[in-house]
Amino acid sequence: MNLQPLLDFAAETAYRAGRITLGYFNAGVRPDYKPDDTPVTAADRAAETFLRAEIERHYPTHAILGEEFGEKHFSGDEREGERQSAPAFRWILDPIDGTKAFLRGVPLYAVLMGLEIEGVSKVGVAYYPATDELLCAAEGLGAWWNGRRARVSEMASLARAYVCYTNERSMEQHGRGAAWKRIAQSVYETRGWSDAYGYLLVATGRAEAMFDPIMNIWDCAPFPVIFKEAGGYFGSWQGREGHTHGEAMACNAALKDELVRLVYG
Repeated sequence: MNLQPLLDFAAETAYRAGRITLGYFNAGVRPDYKPDDTPVTAADRAAETFLRAEIERHYPTHAILGEEFGEKHFSGDEREGERQSAPAFRWILDPIDGTKAFLRGVPLYAVLMGLEIEGVSKVGVAYYPATDELLCAAEGLGAWWNGRRARVSEMASLARAYVCYTNERSMEQHGRGAAWKRIAQSVYETRGWSDAYGYLLVATGRAEAMFDPIMNIWDCAPFPVIFKEAGGYFGSWQGREGHTHGEAMACNAALKDELVRLVYG
């Protein structure tokens, strides 16, 4: 199918949602805290409300899963009280990936939109409002960074690789401490360019890999297709592609096998 209209819609919608968040950025917004102790703000809610409204207006038969307002199921032939287990089209939204950074005035947060078609990531957009960077892709249409082709780096030496992470403490908490230590000791440099911004750096060749030992589906839905189209890899630490593994590793193609070996020790 022609994915270009869906990509154009997602890019425009994520951009507009991002401009909404800028109205709250560095403006003294106060958070509420969810049961898992993660923050949520009026900016998160306003951006997701906008994203959902635009999807419902343009694609009323598509399902939606968002971090702040949960899941909306829809099927044109669905009977009342019944639900399809796997909607053909599902948008997965994170209105602000990096709310903790957002709250402290750090400009490395993003608006994320991913579209699954039959459970597979086919369209992905990540917009970084405070740095005005738009990263997007659709299957077969390439990956794009502010209108230029996005490509992972060609660095083939771990000894010269830059590797990003979100939170070193979480590596131990989620059983990846030993693997992360092996990786960190094998590469040239590690940097805490965290959350979605780390994945942007890898997809655009400015870093070689990014690791998260725990990952919600809405925090990474755009990235499998973005990395595929940018010539890289996104998936589990074991080398399985996709956004549903509960963890995430992104890297260029040249280093994938070596990084997976380090995971296993």
